[in-house]
Formats: sequence, structure tokens, C-alpha cells
Amino acid sequence: MQRTIRHRQTLSAWSFGLLLFAASTAIAASPEHQERHFTVKGRPVVVLENIVNGRIEVKSSKNPEVIVSSTSIADKVAIDIEQVGDRIDISASSLSSSPLPHEVEANFQLTVPEQTELQLKTQTGLIYVEQVTGDMKLESVAGDVHLKEVSGYIIVKTTGGSLVCTLCSGKLEFTSISGGAQVLQPSLTNVNLMTTSGNILYDGDFIRTGIYTMRSGKGLVEVRFSGTDSFDLNARTNLGVVDNQAAAFLKPDTHASRHAASRYAHSLFGTVGQGLAKVELSSYSGTIRILKRN
Repeated sequence: MQRTIRHRQTLSAWSFGLLLFAASTAIAASPEHQERHFTVKGRPVVVLENIVNGRIEVKSSKNPEVIVSSTSIADKVAIDIEQVGDRIDISASSLSSSPLPHEVEANFQLTVPEQTELQLKTQTGLIYVEQVTGDMKLESVAGDVHLKEVSGYIIVKTTGGSLVCTLCSGKLEFTSISGGAQVLQPSLTNVNLMTTSGNILYDGDFIRTGIYTMRSGKGLVEVRFSGTDSFDLNARTNLGVVDNQAAAFLKPDTHASRHAASRYAHSLFGTVGQGLAKVELSSYSGTIRILKRN
């Protein structure tokens, strides 16, 4: 009987010890939130290099300051922030030589003046920027990039992440291996979208004198235009097809451009309106689709 009681007491003590260990581990691994404010003038520059995983969210305000809010595990991630004049440098790196993927994460929320230049880089988290006017370079390995109402010279580079650009203006460059791109309701004067296997969708107006180039190795390239648009079209594919669903609006090339023979087996040349903008679409084995919005 006494032996059974001792055994039960040992089990109870062991269970209690495990409970204390789990609780202490949970407390030690709880996320730490930090917030810092930096006064800036004019058109500041924010550089954020997130070497670990995590989301980056940027929104604007009318105040002349940059607010950096971060959430991370203190003993897993080191966050360094430095102000040099009107430039704010932010970096996040791992403190462990062999960390678990879910442990090494730093999420950032930035509030910046409306006119701010951005250079943001992360691994797998989403990059989201809204209502910021300024040149920006955004890089992600596997995370997506979402932009809304931004303006400037915009460069987006991903390996597998996709781009969604809504109500963007200025100039846009996008390059990816397997990520796709959606450009919705834009006011862009220059567009260059390139992906190896992702799909491309451009749904919006073409600005007069604008140049629009969209290429996908084996993905779908789809362009939707309005009846008031004016552009010259050059669509080419080798092993894919050109799906022209706007034959009633696409006239023969009115500028009588000389299109030299190329390696592309299937091509379509034409003009919508007066042909004021220039649109070039190409794919090696994917479909190119042209249609008019209702």
C-alpha cells in the first residue's frame, strides 16, 4: 500500500514538474512587442531587411514621423533599428544557429509619411503597402506582395510570391520565377511584368504614350481593356495560342509597322483606337488572351 502511495506521489510530482516546465517555456517563448518613433523631414527613406520570416505592413499618415512596431520572440530574433538623418534602417536576424522555422519570425507594422521611399525585403511573409507615394523596391522569396493606391517607380522581385497591385500609378516592374501578377484599375505609364511560370492579368486602362510589356514562359497572359483605350498591340507565342476575344475592336495595324520574322509561331498585331500606347505580350507555351471589359 505504501509503495503504491509513493508511486502516485512520484507521478504527481513529475506531472507538476512538466506543467511548470511547459508554462515557463510558454512564457519564455511569448512574442515581444516593441514600438519606436522617429521624427523625420521631407521625403524619408525606410530600409527594412527581414532576414527571418514575417509580414511587413506599411501604411501612411500625415505626421512627419516613422513609427516602427515589431513583434518577435526576443531570444530568437534580434531587431536593430537606426536613424541616420531622414533614413531609417531596420534589420531582423536569427539568434539561433539551427532554429525551427516557426520560431524565427519577425512581423513589422510601419507608419510612414505619405511621401516616403521604401526598400523592403523578407523571406516568406506578406508585404503590404497602402497609400504611399514614393519609389519602392520590394523583395520576397516566397511571400506575396499586395499594393494598394501606391505611386512611384515600383520594383517588385519574388521567387515564388505573387503580386496584386490595385489602383497603382507611376511605373511598375515585376520579375518572378513562379509567382503571378494581377494589376487592377491602374494608372501606370510604364509596365514591365516578367515571370517564368506564373499567370499575368492586366485589367485597366492604357495611358497615352505608355509602354506595357508582359511576358510569361508558360503561364496565361490576359489583358482586359476598355472601349476608350488607344494602343498598338503586339502579341506573340511559340507553342501557345493567342485567344483574341476583341476582334471587333482590334483593327489591322494602322501604323504599318514592320514586324520582322521571329521565333514565335503564333502572333497577332493590331490597333485599338488611334494606337497611342504600346502593348507587347509574349509567352513561350502559354495562352495570350485579349478581351474588352463589359
